[in-house]
Amino acid sequence: MTITTTTKKIALGLAMTATALTMATAPAAQARVEQRLGGVVGCDAAGGKQEVGAVIGGVLGGVIGNKLAKHNRGTGTAVGAVAGAGAGSYVGCSMQKKRAAENAGGAYTSNGIRLANSVEAAPMTEIKGKYVARSTLNLRASASTRGERLGSVQAGETFQALGRTGDGKWILVGQDGVGIGYVSSAYVYRA
Repeated sequence: MTITTTTKKIALGLAMTATALTMATAPAAQARVEQRLGGVVGCDAAGGKQEVGAVIGGVLGGVIGNKLAKHNRGTGTAVGAVAGAGAGSYVGCSMQKKRAAENAGGAYTSNGIRLANSVEAAPMTEIKGKYVARSTLNLRASASTRGERLGSVQAGETFQALGRTGDGKWILVGQDGVGIGYVSSAYVYRA
């Protein structure tokens, strides 16, 4: 084996390792079945930054991979494009989540569920899916009829659900993956 062949094998091994690490940290590896499909790998916050990030990352990664792999440019381009797309997708999804939190007036995480700053945390089970309001419902800051009224969910309106309180009486309404208030579970049904 020549020095050039050994160098190529080492470089290819490093590139494959970098690709595997990038994909392991990308949202695709962490995506759940319940997560909405769409975009490059799916992101639980609305927006197009993830797709744009994946495209830009893929192009830049392909160019860089092509330049680094002097003798095997096809492999270098492919490995670079995959790694760049994964990294760009991750960054874009992070930007979408940050924007969603800002739109909700800031957010914090409680028991793995993101909540708007105006919403009180309650012990709950995480759920995913769409629900429909049977009638117009008050959107509350806490899981209680005494909670501050933050708005309403209109009769027939479909909304994203993020959690159900331990007693099953309240559903946490989500917007772009951030809990924005509670509605009574007695007046909703699964879409």
